[in-house]
Amino acid sequence: MRFDNLYAEKRQPSPLRHTCRLFYRDTSAMIGLYAFIGLLFLCLFGNLLAPYSSDQQFLGYQLLPPSWSHYGDVSFFLGTDDLGRDVLSRLLRGAAPTVGSAIIVTLLASLFATLLGISAGLTHGLRSAILNHILDTFLSIPSLLLAIIVIAFMGPGFDHALLAVFLAVLPRLVREIYSAVHDEMEKEYVIAARLDGAHNKSILWYAILPNVAPRLVSAFTRGLSMVILDIASLGFLNLGAQLPSPEWGVMMGDSLELIYVAPWTVMLPGAAIMISVLIVNLLGEGIRRAIIAGIE
Repeated sequence: MRFDNLYAEKRQPSPLRHTCRLFYRDTSAMIGLYAFIGLLFLCLFGNLLAPYSSDQQFLGYQLLPPSWSHYGDVSFFLGTDDLGRDVLSRLLRGAAPTVGSAIIVTLLASLFATLLGISAGLTHGLRSAILNHILDTFLSIPSLLLAIIVIAFMGPGFDHALLAVFLAVLPRLVREIYSAVHDEMEKEYVIAARLDGAHNKSILWYAILPNVAPRLVSAFTRGLSMVILDIASLGFLNLGAQLPSPEWGVMMGDSLELIYVAPWTVMLPGAAIMISVLIVNLLGEGIRRAIIAGIE
């Protein structure tokens, strides 16, 4: 009987494998995963998939509606803009500057925020209180407004917009990670482990991080969604990417005056931004549910 129990214990999957199994069984999470992989594919190979160049103009085909319209043309599936440029090609080529750049910015911000947030969460006393007030000061400013303030000093441009968005999202991620770690450090099991002689690194790796993982996933997901929206918003305000860039926010801002004449030139980039944010949130929520179920 004892050997049967030992064999059964060996057959039990690891927590990571168990979490992955729960994730694979979640239909909405898998939809989010495959859709996110599709977004990454567009970011990497959108230029190759685009039938035309983003700046190529077709005279006589200005403001052509999508192909399913009565006046559409199969050569331009999503229609053309006021300069005769193919909207589908511009959307495919605009995935990299909008979504791809947002992923890179979020990864870098998450890396720095994790290091700073964990280090701050392990502190106590006066240093913790000072850091808490500093973060509250930054969080009192909306992320887009903070990015605009940074660009006001540096000047408009896509590179400056990415740096501004990075500086805007970093305090929010730091605060989320700091709060999660700091709250967990105050719990009884952590205090008991410290009294038992456990080192902070051991407590952090084996006790705190598994319990705060759902909050971290939610923070990173919200951060990526916010970065996508901020990059597009800065492009829309002509403070980020500049014309003739196919960045989705720039496309919306450039075609805003045509919303009543050619609504597809504004609605399609807006729909691309909305769908991208929805995919990110769908994937993040699926990962969060799987981690919570795996812990329980």
